[in-house]
Amino acid sequence: MQTALPGQTRSRVASVVPAWLAVGGSAVVVALLAWAVLAGLDPLLDADRAVSDALYAGDGRSRWLELVLQVATAPGLSASRAVVLLPVLAWLVLRRAGWTAAWVFVAAAGISPLTTLLKDAVGRLRPQFADGGAGYASFGYPSGHASGIAALVTILLVLAWPLLEPPARRAWLAVGAALVLLVGLTRIWLGVHYLSDVLGGWALGLGWTLLVALLVGALPGHRAALRPREI
Repeated sequence: MQTALPGQTRSRVASVVPAWLAVGGSAVVVALLAWAVLAGLDPLLDADRAVSDALYAGDGRSRWLELVLQVATAPGLSASRAVVLLPVLAWLVLRRAGWTAAWVFVAAAGISPLTTLLKDAVGRLRPQFADGGAGYASFGYPSGHASGIAALVTILLVLAWPLLEPPARRAWLAVGAALVLLVGLTRIWLGVHYLSDVLGGWALGLGWTLLVALLVGALPGHRAALRPREI
């Protein structure tokens, strides 16, 4: 059994500090937005309505525009996470990377019920556009698509990070951020969420996924992180 040297231990501790700060910051964002919605804070509600009115694609929009928006928003669905991550989980199990498979499963499976729990706790109505949020029975804060895509992208980046060179890390981080932004915007274009719903969803997905990764030890250099020799 190998024992970590003092320098290695300090390095590992330092490596998780930014992730813990991100978890804490995400929790603050989720909580503050939920409080603002529940309290009916006028500046937030006014900004939400203004953004929704400006970006909503409109009632009676063309079928082609609707199709494009539905395709663009699909990566935020639970089914999309399953399609992407089930093969990853199967590969991890075959490679006997049990801790890695465990954190990926918990992070991916837990985000939807956590989002639903918060939706029911806050009980916010969606934008009442005829071809938007008015057709939904579920509540709006936080956005499930936004939390789902943030969780998916964070899972994939944490998994791949130890295996990538710095230029590839920057490139995939940019691609992931662009996808998260796109899915969030589609929720507003479709008129089914306010901006604060999307922001809260992003924060929830990021914070939850990093929390699970930290608790299981999935960040680079820890027990559940992939190593190049495992590929």
